[in-house]
Amino acid sequence: MIRKHFSRELGKIKKQILSLGAMVEERVRMALNAVEANDAELADRIIKTDYEIDEMEVEIEEECLKVLALHQPVAVDLRFLIAVIKINNDLERIGDQTVNIAERVGVIAKRDLSDFFFDYSAMGEKAQNMLKMSLDALVNMDYDLAFSVLLMDDEVDKIQKEAYDLIKQMMSEHPDKIGYLINLLLISRHIERLADHATNIAEEVIYLIEGEIVRHAQYERG
Repeated sequence: MIRKHFSRELGKIKKQILSLGAMVEERVRMALNAVEANDAELADRIIKTDYEIDEMEVEIEEECLKVLALHQPVAVDLRFLIAVIKINNDLERIGDQTVNIAERVGVIAKRDLSDFFFDYSAMGEKAQNMLKMSLDALVNMDYDLAFSVLLMDDEVDKIQKEAYDLIKQMMSEHPDKIGYLINLLLISRHIERLADHATNIAEEVIYLIEGEIVRHAQYERG
């Protein structure tokens, strides 16, 4: 009877973390659309609804801590709860990055658009795919899918460096546009951080499946 109740509580937590994941995925999509369309209204909506992610993150953490205290789980169940607590935190941090992106869009949209605009669609799409894949890996307990996310992080970093180099060059050529260009640069940083958190989620999925901690490791498959 106790085990049945425990299993039910674990099932509830899994549903909660997947619901949070879906909510965060939607916010990422909205933030990237706001960047592409320079849409201040959409950006404002992201900022105003951030509390929903924060509230769900707190609720999930409290549920995990309650189960840890009441049932003192071991082995796979303990790994699951530890992984969920960490994934929960990373999802909330991704939500924060979407707010940061939205704030930059809000600033840019109030100014006259510069002739220069860095196209973030490829970078955003990669980061968005990394998040989706890491959450799919969690749902399906798919080691290979989680591992493939780790290998994608360098691609996002490369685009972020390209953005940095190009925007830095534009700053020297157009010192009158420094404020606008700094906001563009910050968008690239926030998307890169978003991808980092998606990578963290994939690492936790690997830990959940294999009991293997892969943070700070060189990613190689044998």
